[in-house]
Amino acid sequence: MLYYLFEYLREEFNMPGANVFQYISFRAAMAVITSLFISMVFGRSLIELLHKKQVGESIRDLGLQGQLEKKGTPTMGGIIIIGSILIPVLLFTKLNNIYIILMIFTTLWMGMIGFLDDYIKVFKKNKKGLRGIFKVIGQVTLGVVVGSVMFFHPDIAINENPGTSNIEQTIKTETPTMRYVLKEGGVSVQPVQSTQTTIPFVKNNVFDYAMLISWISPLANKWAWLVYIPIVILIITAVSNGANLTDGIDGLATGTSAIMGATLGIFAWLSGNIIFSNYLNIMYIPNVGELTIFMSAFVGATIGFLWYNTYPAQVFMGDTGSLTIGAIIAVFAILIRKELLIPILCGIFLMESLSVILQVSYFKHTKRKYGEGRRIFLMSPLHHHYQKLGYAEPKIVLRFFIIGILLAVISIVTLKLR
Repeated sequence: MLYYLFEYLREEFNMPGANVFQYISFRAAMAVITSLFISMVFGRSLIELLHKKQVGESIRDLGLQGQLEKKGTPTMGGIIIIGSILIPVLLFTKLNNIYIILMIFTTLWMGMIGFLDDYIKVFKKNKKGLRGIFKVIGQVTLGVVVGSVMFFHPDIAINENPGTSNIEQTIKTETPTMRYVLKEGGVSVQPVQSTQTTIPFVKNNVFDYAMLISWISPLANKWAWLVYIPIVILIITAVSNGANLTDGIDGLATGTSAIMGATLGIFAWLSGNIIFSNYLNIMYIPNVGELTIFMSAFVGATIGFLWYNTYPAQVFMGDTGSLTIGAIIAVFAILIRKELLIPILCGIFLMESLSVILQVSYFKHTKRKYGEGRRIFLMSPLHHHYQKLGYAEPKIVLRFFIIGILLAVISIVTLKLR
């Protein structure tokens, strides 16, 4: 909203300094500061309110050191994260940008699913919370919406000729979202709708999902959504549940999500900038640079929440937060065409999810074969395995942070290492 206000002041009154709101870097910085302020200042008040209303976490005794001491700690703190994201986004972004609209929808939709789960656990005294089938329906619905918009919406397009030299940029306001026209050697190159994405560590790193069915017939490309949308659903469901599983000890999901978010924000800024995308020979995506502001708010919100969520936690995010941040990371990666990088960048989430899958599968297999279930890990998800080994929570979290930073560096290196 402030963007439009200062745009009006600049155009109508030539107000000095109003032009600064044209710069994504400035608005991203303001988003970080604002989200940090909201999460740290107003977060304290919300924690006190949750404590007063006895919105506390119900803890099952799993035999973990210090576990029962957390009983009664306020939960549903994901409300702090969601509010700290949305307020700066509403203030500093171009709200008619389709990418921003999709991210706002993602935040609100998954926030609602997670809130219902926490509400049932806390107020209805049902430890199982929202039935798993309804969570899956919510994730599938989000995947259908995101996949459909990515495939069919006319304002979502890419430049299919990244890395060309001597590109002159001219801007024509053909739509409210500023569709770009690129010129090379006097020949206009319009961004086009496409199901292309990028593959890490590959020189010619463009992959088109339409290729999965194009072998049937050259006319089959128009039906590529039949493949694309299920893939989007799978990615969103996997990452969202991965974040949910990671949220098991103080600060782990929050801190690792901030690291992932910062990395994705860098990718969004580079992909939305024609100069840097040309230099790095990566896919140029018009209008996607605006997502840098959203992710800046996300990083500020998660770091601000970490202030209260670090060991010993004063508040837990609950499913309100964990399902939401996982969905945000997944959808954001899809929008900037970096979803195939998720296994690397979101390696922490992947390890946590795989540890549960392997544990359950091996237990069922050995129970059928030997009559008793056996385990690979002392406990899953993976962070509980290290707790059982006697590692203190802060040490586990810090080492996971180090791994998360290493994975983020590797992800950024894929820009040039092919």
